[in-house]
Amino acid sequence: MSKSTKLRRALLQLACIHSMALAYQTPSSMPIPLPRRRGCHRHSRGVIVRATTSSFDGEAFEADRLLEDARAMDGMRIAAEAEYSMLRTPWKWRIRRAIWDHMEGCDIARYPRPVHHRIPNFDGADDAADRLATLPEFRDANIVKVNPDTPQRRVRRHVLEGGKTLLTPQPRLRTGFFSTLKRGSDNIPYDVPVDALTTSKGAAEHGTPVSLYEKYNVDLVVVGSSAVCPKTGARVGKGEGFAELEWGILTEMGNLDPRRAMVITTVHDCQVYDGGIGEPWRGLMEAQERRLRDDGLDNNDDYGTSSGTPFGSLTEHDVPVDIIVTPTRIIRVPEGTRLGKPSGVYWNLLSPQKLAQIRVLRELKGRREEELGSALPSGPEEVLPPTADRKRRGGGGRGRGKGRRDGRGPPGGS
Repeated sequence: MSKSTKLRRALLQLACIHSMALAYQTPSSMPIPLPRRRGCHRHSRGVIVRATTSSFDGEAFEADRLLEDARAMDGMRIAAEAEYSMLRTPWKWRIRRAIWDHMEGCDIARYPRPVHHRIPNFDGADDAADRLATLPEFRDANIVKVNPDTPQRRVRRHVLEGGKTLLTPQPRLRTGFFSTLKRGSDNIPYDVPVDALTTSKGAAEHGTPVSLYEKYNVDLVVVGSSAVCPKTGARVGKGEGFAELEWGILTEMGNLDPRRAMVITTVHDCQVYDGGIGEPWRGLMEAQERRLRDDGLDNNDDYGTSSGTPFGSLTEHDVPVDIIVTPTRIIRVPEGTRLGKPSGVYWNLLSPQKLAQIRVLRELKGRREEELGSALPSGPEEVLPPTADRKRRGGGGRGRGKGRRDGRGPPGGS
């Protein structure tokens, strides 16, 4: 065994032990904490909205969220900083790194900064959200799932102002599953400002926790992206895989029909693959060609050579998009070339490290194993990617590369 192989294995073992230890600092046997609720009100499609009389400590919520983010980041950064090639899909990290660097370097990025290891906020995010709100798929939707990231905040506002039900995940699925928000319900009267409902803090304060077993139908899913391919709908997120896990759970529980529900992303134009003509894609394509020449790789490698793009092969659980919305255009991915959507949780791909992070997944797996009377498969161990450092906030104003001190990952690769 070579020294490099021994080093890789040692780093992997260290990262696994460290991240699992962090995840289990809160015992998995404890019930998911939910605010005390009184009263019950039903709105369309059967989602239960309960009125709340419990107090909410916003400062404590923010402090807890920042602490847990820091813990997750600490555990995941150890091995990823040592070697990105140990990650499951290194081609995604090459794309992410190039996009994040480009958006910061060209001052396309917006607060929170730096955008590395985040769903990047961008100049024109509100314009893209306004354009999305004109789509018939959005107008016809009743229950809309939207990611909790900053660039999609105005999308969440459109959902609420349109009288729809907003379904949003609780941060990193750490303390629970989803929350619903609907203006005019018992616990969100119309005099509550909409802006107070569109942040993670607002969703925690005003939203109604939804249990794993409640029944409802999601009509539309809006996701954030770091990069997206308009030919296939292939999407690259920030690397933590929560959009795919949320999709898997919703389809597993029968709350989302993958054949019917549309998936839309809002991004800056530079985040859309343009055939390798413009930055940052030109640099990615040139680097890909150099690697292929140097390494003699065939077209089955993870560099996407069979399709002539930097997008490599997706895993079974990856969720492609149907529509891409930018500040300037609406792109509908052609049906003939669009990738298929997954259904259910792929337990054979779910690593012990990821399972250790998410209590609701452990609960679901335990229930499924009890129903089956046998153990479900477990995925291979993996090095989890780094997350953004949320303890230090970069500036939100203009200025080339402002706020780029942290969160860029290892100095030599992506």
